[in-house]
Amino acid sequence: MSTFDERARARAEQLKKRGHACILAIESSCDETAAAVVKDGREVLSNVIATQIPVHKRYGGVVPEIASRSHTQTLVPVVQEALEQAGVTFDGIDAIAVTQGPGLIGAVLTGFNFAKGLALALDKPLVGVHHIQGHICANFLAFPELNAPFIALAVSGGHSHILEARTACDFTLLGATRDDAAGEAFDKAARVLGLGYPGGVEIDRVSEQGDPRAFRFATQVEKEDNCDFSFSGIKTALVNLVHTLEQKGEPVPVADLAASFQEAVVRQLAEKTMRAVTAAGSRTLVLAGGVAANRALRERLARMCRSAQVSFYCPPPDLCTDNAAMIGAAGFFTLMNGSPASADANAFATGGLPDFFGGAD
Repeated sequence: MSTFDERARARAEQLKKRGHACILAIESSCDETAAAVVKDGREVLSNVIATQIPVHKRYGGVVPEIASRSHTQTLVPVVQEALEQAGVTFDGIDAIAVTQGPGLIGAVLTGFNFAKGLALALDKPLVGVHHIQGHICANFLAFPELNAPFIALAVSGGHSHILEARTACDFTLLGATRDDAAGEAFDKAARVLGLGYPGGVEIDRVSEQGDPRAFRFATQVEKEDNCDFSFSGIKTALVNLVHTLEQKGEPVPVADLAASFQEAVVRQLAEKTMRAVTAAGSRTLVLAGGVAANRALRERLARMCRSAQVSFYCPPPDLCTDNAAMIGAAGFFTLMNGSPASADANAFATGGLPDFFGGAD
């Protein structure tokens, strides 16, 4: 163990005994460069986000090399702004939390190595955070009364997972997508329909003018008695239908197709999630991730939870998409319940929550 690791562990133990910590958090897993200052895992002192959407919009999706380069250019000013907005200096920071993965590996490495260098220079504990844990912990920022255990649906551009959270750092995987993530399916559907990027936002917007019953998109996995998802089949069905209409010279009913596709994705997410809630006997459901900002999904789950007398939590849209405040919340709970990252820790591109915390998948 290095001298830095020894000092970091000693400081972490002091913070655990105190039960309080002011966390500087950094997020760079995809196309948002973000920094935040979070107090005790519940209070947001600042939350700064530099989005790259205008840059990637012309390509219809995130270009990894461009994303990494943009993070490199933006990290320092974003961190400076987060500290200024919070009214603190580095002396007032107890630890540094950063997304360790999963994500675009070049983007994750940029933020992780920056945070590691900062922690070494400031002699502060470094906390590696799993990106999905961060999304789930965004709910602790929005709802101070929320505590585990609960069932969580974490759904974004790269992830679609149903998890049982016994604590903020103890998860069991109950179900996941077998192929595409829901957010990825939305992006591809939007591209086929000629809509903009990010696709989920555009699909949600256009769906308001469409008929969700105009077309039926379904998959065999919906009939299976499990908590898994599959979105590749309905995405392919949409692509084939659009191509068939175009080849016949017939108009493409974009709004109806968007609404029908969204209905298929939301139906599967909601029904499988409520199956997990019922099987686990849970009385609390938490929604998290970028797709949690989807209007239809939020409304469907809220309605189903009311019917089942289950408490439903979902953060506001600005805490659903990638941000550093959620990483700060997760970093606090990780620090209070575990050990800081070592000086030789590295970022990772893939990996599930149970694996990250040493549990069984």
